[in-house]
Amino acid sequence: MSEGSGATAVTVRMLSGPQAHAAVPGLTDVLLDCVAGGASVSFMAPLDRATAEDFWRNVAMGVEQDDRILLVAEDGEGVLGTVQLVVGQPPNQPHRADLSKMLVHRRARRRGVGAILMQAAEDAARAAGKTLLVLDTSSPDAERLYTRAGWVKVGVIPNYALWPEGGFCDTTYFYKALR
Repeated sequence: MSEGSGATAVTVRMLSGPQAHAAVPGLTDVLLDCVAGGASVSFMAPLDRATAEDFWRNVAMGVEQDDRILLVAEDGEGVLGTVQLVVGQPPNQPHRADLSKMLVHRRARRRGVGAILMQAAEDAARAAGKTLLVLDTSSPDAERLYTRAGWVKVGVIPNYALWPEGGFCDTTYFYKALR
């Protein structure tokens, strides 16, 4: 999938296990940037490179084991963003996947990268036979994106997690039924 033209073209692709391992440096850069920018994505600041790389190596192993689908958005400078689908669910939830770690580098924000990744994730979920997606977020910008994409807000849990620099943040849950 591609959007745009020339040097600003954005391509989204699904990574295999070996491709995910090869992409660890670029994925690490995106995660480090998001945490440094204040995103509440499970990590505290300052996040060191080794911890971020370990996270992505574990994700790559999940891709190899068919427990995760990993998508990346790239341009001529490298990885701009990423999103995962956790497809390895319990036996009573084979129809469902969790959308996880939607990350867009600050250099690529407000360029439609998040929307492109969301559409690609939904398409990948359908191709994997999933009919229900769920996610959570602490970002008002992400909430607007998800609402525009047809996701349904379920509710807010106060003080669910911490911001990277400390202090509680609320988390909002969404779902989307795929057709």
